[in-house]
Amino acid sequence: MSPAPQPFLTATSPVPAFKAQRKADLGDGTFLNPILAGDYADPSVLKDGDDYYLVHSSFFNTPGLLVWHSRDLVNWQPLGPALRQPVGSVWAPDICKHEGRYYIYFPVLADNRITNMVVHAESPRGPWSAPIDLKIGNIDPGHALDENGKRYLFMSAGYRVPLSADGLSVTGPEEKVYDGWQYPEEWDVETFAQEGPKILRRGDYYYMVLAEGGTAGPATSHMVIMARSLSLDGPWENSPHNPVIRTTSPSEKWWSRGHATLVPGPDGQQWYLVYHAYENGHYNLGRHTLLEPVEWTDDGWVKPIDGIDVAAPIPMPARGMPVPHGFTFSDDFSTDKIGVQWSLFRAAGEAPATVCIEDATLRLQARGTSPKDGSILAFIAGDHDYEVQVEVESDAEATAGLLVHYSERLFAGLGISDQQLLEYGKGDTTAFPKPPHLGSRFFLRLRNANNVMTTWHSADGQEWKRHWIQFEVSGYHHNVAGAFLSLRPALFAAGQGTVRFRDFRYHVL
Repeated sequence: MSPAPQPFLTATSPVPAFKAQRKADLGDGTFLNPILAGDYADPSVLKDGDDYYLVHSSFFNTPGLLVWHSRDLVNWQPLGPALRQPVGSVWAPDICKHEGRYYIYFPVLADNRITNMVVHAESPRGPWSAPIDLKIGNIDPGHALDENGKRYLFMSAGYRVPLSADGLSVTGPEEKVYDGWQYPEEWDVETFAQEGPKILRRGDYYYMVLAEGGTAGPATSHMVIMARSLSLDGPWENSPHNPVIRTTSPSEKWWSRGHATLVPGPDGQQWYLVYHAYENGHYNLGRHTLLEPVEWTDDGWVKPIDGIDVAAPIPMPARGMPVPHGFTFSDDFSTDKIGVQWSLFRAAGEAPATVCIEDATLRLQARGTSPKDGSILAFIAGDHDYEVQVEVESDAEATAGLLVHYSERLFAGLGISDQQLLEYGKGDTTAFPKPPHLGSRFFLRLRNANNVMTTWHSADGQEWKRHWIQFEVSGYHHNVAGAFLSLRPALFAAGQGTVRFRDFRYHVL
């Protein structure tokens, strides 16, 4: 049995003030971005009657392609993952509905090659099919339907490929149909990167909403642009309002704003752009999902609404019927949140083979020798400052740990083996003798506050010993280590055997 809950700090330390997890809906008729806090990058949104469904990039995390549901575009409830098996790094998906069936198209980077896949289901709640390899290159597929009912995928760099009637195969070669919009040469961007095309039809026109400028690099890199055409074949006319959305200064709160879906709000009158952005001062949290109202001009273009500040409260969408938002990150493991909260980084197989939950215990199969190649079970945290704590029991030949984890290149935290205390920082490992009071059952605590990581260990969950070194982790992000990931709280198991975790607690500071 776990001991009664205790404060995270010793009696001689100041007791922190705990806050609620980050949430957009302020409860007063306004919301404050982000609508999904943390690394929910490359959002794709489908409006289906009164319902909205959203998916985002899941990268190397399994299960992946978590599907979200909303009625008001601000409050989102997770339904479950659409992808159960590891296939590589899963980037910018697109969710769509055709003739009563739901599809998610997504690019995969694996084994030094790029392909695109699709999963499908009769309901957004699943079950979803196994992934089908479409065997085409480029990235960021966007589903489109022409006036004759012919299906296409629009891809990065302005390419398009035809789809079969069932949407599960490609029926012809790719062709280039759009050259993009050329921004001023003196702008600070990462690269041209014409990508993320989303197609919708309104009136006589097809509209293409897409990104340029590169999704990382300078704060001013990413942007949302638009073009329109009377036919999917083109020619495409660029918007006179381009870029529709862009970060123009590193002093802004939201950096690299881009990769948008344009959707009508619940009342069908007000329209919105759903897109992602990095947060100034917290680049390591990855790309959050933001919501911004826009307006249609008399000549049929979209532009921002004067006076709207995405860093300030914004009026809630009209007539939305909210669903409960998100979930609590504290987990007593009485229910299975694998694929909703928890996911495996670079899984060696399907999640059930490595991790399972039973009897209020999470069992994580050990592998590898360190966080570079061990079993990493992590979750997306969008809060700036937090503490996590967990009870641990490990087999004799296993190492158990609590980390903040970016990738196999960057991580920090504490691990305990049968003989050693392992200090992890900057992606390296330093070994110390195991404290004599720690057995096979112990407790670990980690605080990430102001991008400073601190760790503690305890034999009983009541008396805590702080580890002697702290790590500054603000640089644990894509511009340093690549891969477009984020720094996440993580449970860790290396060596052989099994590590058992109980009573995981998460508190916002």
